[in-house]
Amino acid sequence: MKLVSSDYIDLKMYEPAMRHLIDTYIRADESEVISNFDDMSLIQLIVERGATAVDTLPKSIRENKETVAETIENNVRKLIIDETPVNPKYYDRMSELLDALINQRKQQAINYGEYLAKIVDLTKQVSNPANSATYPAAIDTPAKRALYDNLEKNENLATAINADIRLTKKDDWRGNKFKEKEVRNAIRKHLTDDGMVDLIFDLVRSQHEY
Repeated sequence: MKLVSSDYIDLKMYEPAMRHLIDTYIRADESEVISNFDDMSLIQLIVERGATAVDTLPKSIRENKETVAETIENNVRKLIIDETPVNPKYYDRMSELLDALINQRKQQAINYGEYLAKIVDLTKQVSNPANSATYPAAIDTPAKRALYDNLEKNENLATAINADIRLTKKDDWRGNKFKEKEVRNAIRKHLTDDGMVDLIFDLVRSQHEY
């Protein structure tokens, strides 16, 4: 209605004056680097640099030990939650270790230096299970390690299920009921408990290499 009746203000006539005011009275300082993470996550920095990664945190965080600890713990917790579907048994154990370490810190059972060393070690375990646990030589891929951990460390069973899945699965099998049923049946050949079949099927569906 404003357009039809011409009952509106034409702002274009004011643009030059507004630009002049902005240029004259509003000043923007050069951008300041608060924290240089080199396009890496805090977890990656801790894995690569260890405790010195703390130095890359913003000054307001790194000068407060409690805030540093909570920042690292929150990042580790998020990674554990994100990765749990890939290997529930392993990451449940990592979650328990994190809880125990947080409890030690809060009860002041360890000093800050010891805490940093332990949280760095735990972060590396969370980030790279292959380098954090001893696996048989045949358990040499992330998928096999996930099966091994969640099948009570039964090497033969893990390798047998892995082999059958690779023989059975078809392209784009996820989301296709018939193809998913074939994969489930391949797992069922080795397991009698329906609950375990469901657990391992969900585990397999989460593996990138399948």
